[in-house]
Amino acid sequence: MTRFPRSARTSAWTLAPLAALLAGAAQAAPVKIGVLETLSGPQASSGQAYRAAVRYAVDKLNAAGGWNGEPVQVLEYDNQGGPAGASDKLKAAIADGVQIVVQGASSAIGGQITEDVRKHNLRNAGREIVYINVGAEAQELTGEKCNYHHFRFAGNAPLRIKALVQAMKQAQALGGKVYAINQNYSWGQDMERAIVDYAPTGGYQVVEKTLHDVNKIQDFAPYVAKIVASGADTVLTGNWSNDLLLLMKASKAAGLKARFGTVYLDQPGNLSNAGELAVGHFVAHAFNPEAGGAEGERFVADYRAKTGHDPVFIEPQTVFGLEMVGEALKRTRPENGALNVNAFAAALETARLKTPIGEMSMRAADHQVLLPMVVSVVAKDAKYKVDNTDLGFKPVKVFTAEEVAAPVQASCKMQRPR
Repeated sequence: MTRFPRSARTSAWTLAPLAALLAGAAQAAPVKIGVLETLSGPQASSGQAYRAAVRYAVDKLNAAGGWNGEPVQVLEYDNQGGPAGASDKLKAAIADGVQIVVQGASSAIGGQITEDVRKHNLRNAGREIVYINVGAEAQELTGEKCNYHHFRFAGNAPLRIKALVQAMKQAQALGGKVYAINQNYSWGQDMERAIVDYAPTGGYQVVEKTLHDVNKIQDFAPYVAKIVASGADTVLTGNWSNDLLLLMKASKAAGLKARFGTVYLDQPGNLSNAGELAVGHFVAHAFNPEAGGAEGERFVADYRAKTGHDPVFIEPQTVFGLEMVGEALKRTRPENGALNVNAFAAALETARLKTPIGEMSMRAADHQVLLPMVVSVVAKDAKYKVDNTDLGFKPVKVFTAEEVAAPVQASCKMQRPR
């Protein structure tokens, strides 16, 4: 115990509360990241992939020192696949002290979370939370629903279709007749609109459009029959999860000859479901290890060593997004022993990251990440095989973030805290 001269004891005891306060400031409260995903049930595969990627990225962040010398904590909440469940679990996360919420599977869920976050922050100045969106790609989230505490680290429909159409046309694989099939909610509607909008660029005619219920259809055979009847050369779709898995399965059963241009064909299970039929199908995605060269190979090897599998589907974009979060955290000093979320959000607005296929950066105007995209084709001579098949994704064209960026939507009216 430190002893003070008799003449100094009174002032020392007077300064004790200040010393305690300073000690508390030095020992900052840990940052808590809450993963709000579908972690059980038939739609859990996507949520579990997001969770694996978040765990990997946060483990790397903690190995580098965490935040202010404390490890960042990850708490996990099963949203049970719907907006109501996500809303309830967000309340639980806030009660647990979570300040950074991560979610990606389903724009319907993302729309609920961003609105709940907005309302919470309006009512709780000084106790704000931020929503890190790693996969909900509906346009409205960076349009009419944009808000200061929402950041999207994934693409959107115009971005993906722009890349897909240009690459397929350049590869002479697009054809003149396109069938658009998508899920009937914000994301699928955005995809259908983008497919129509980019018809002049691609030089094709949209022969038919279909919007169907989300993750409720068990047999896509009738839809595949409509595709056959339309005479389409190409099917463009934003379907994900079971809606893409089952569409692939029905396509294989019917021997569908049309070529697919997709967003989520690299979802595990798709190539094994489609088999040889998948050869020649295209996907626009945020990462392809073959396109990433030596850096891509190092990332894949490290991810495999840490998780037991290669980074596929939405995992790379989630890792890159969380690495940008980590970079912003490093530039945010603790205030009164805790994370100031508004200061963190300000740092995140200027975050940048060099990925194996190009640079990502956050756009402050609408909090849409600008990210490079790679369009790949299913081929037997791809370097990395998937789904225990002899097939993989061979890169066709890599686009810089600037080449595929869509402009800020006029409907985004960002309200910034004072």
